[in-house]
Amino acid sequence: MTGPLARLSVEQGQSPWLDNLTRGHLRGGVIAQMIERGVRGLTSNPTIFQKAIQGSDQYDIQFGELVRTGGSVEEHYWELVIADITDACVEFAPVYQQSSGGDGFVSIEVDPRLAHERDATITAARDLASRIPYPNVMIKIPGTEAGLGAIRQMIADGHSINVTLIFSVPRYLEVIEAYLSGLEDRVATDPSADLSQVASVASFFVSRTDTEVDLRLEAIGTPEALQLRGSAAVAQARLAYQAFLGAFSGQRWERLAAHGAQVQRPLWASTGTKNPAYSDVVYVDSLIGPLTVNTLPEATLEAFDDHGTVERTLDADSDAPAKIWQQVTAVGVDVDDVAAQLEREGIASFQQSFDDLIAALSEKAAKLIS
Repeated sequence: MTGPLARLSVEQGQSPWLDNLTRGHLRGGVIAQMIERGVRGLTSNPTIFQKAIQGSDQYDIQFGELVRTGGSVEEHYWELVIADITDACVEFAPVYQQSSGGDGFVSIEVDPRLAHERDATITAARDLASRIPYPNVMIKIPGTEAGLGAIRQMIADGHSINVTLIFSVPRYLEVIEAYLSGLEDRVATDPSADLSQVASVASFFVSRTDTEVDLRLEAIGTPEALQLRGSAAVAQARLAYQAFLGAFSGQRWERLAAHGAQVQRPLWASTGTKNPAYSDVVYVDSLIGPLTVNTLPEATLEAFDDHGTVERTLDADSDAPAKIWQQVTAVGVDVDDVAAQLEREGIASFQQSFDDLIAALSEKAAKLIS
């Protein structure tokens, strides 16, 4: 393993994860090959499963069997998803074991329609955790206001959690607080608790920030605004990394670390480049640093393994991110509104993918039983 992908973790302490999952990849050996090349984990979401299930006939046999047993189409959907996640957990089990539980995780997201329902999210997350009894499964919970309470409770229960759809540093700080408080709740319940088996990542979405901020900068249209295009997302992610370093140090963290607690690693998500004017690996090359994860769509993964640069960049200039962020706000971009809009759009997108897939499966089920 000598390519850039493998060197990320070996040389820089950053774990590349694949942001995709299909049954064809699992059964055709693609996932196994990617692990050999250096991929150390996998994430999924409702949009990924919509594309996987609607774009392949490899789910048809299982789906047909499920339909004939009765039950609802939504129940059958979860059976399809859980089967793939379970197989992926098995594929990544050696990575999990070799890294002593530091990597090898496979993420599955709760029903996206529950994004603003704390108690329902907890129930759904517990159900998924019970149905996938593998230590390297991560339950994905959105970092909404309602999600924060669910995250804290699931961490207190001892489950590994991938917090998704984070679009601002203030919300990221709340996510960190939910994680730390959840660990403290667990120790309060059991003072001898071993926290080493509780893992978490905080998925900070990157490219979508540039897409929205760039639109607003272009609408402002001043030379100062236009000059800032393509700079906001990386700057904000680097500010998030600074917040991470500060949160996981000091007496509070040391008390939890004494119980074996792991840091909640920042995960750079949405790292596929959406603007063709930008480098196809800009959201990888610019965010390399220790104790982080970058989850890569396949095209970005292949691009980075072909011509990415393996060099620590995440904290290369500690003052620059704050200056850029201040400039973005100074020219008139309402960054709080950007984060709120991106959260709404992210949730709506996953909900739409879920609804579209359920509708397609319902139509297929009706044909099978007619």
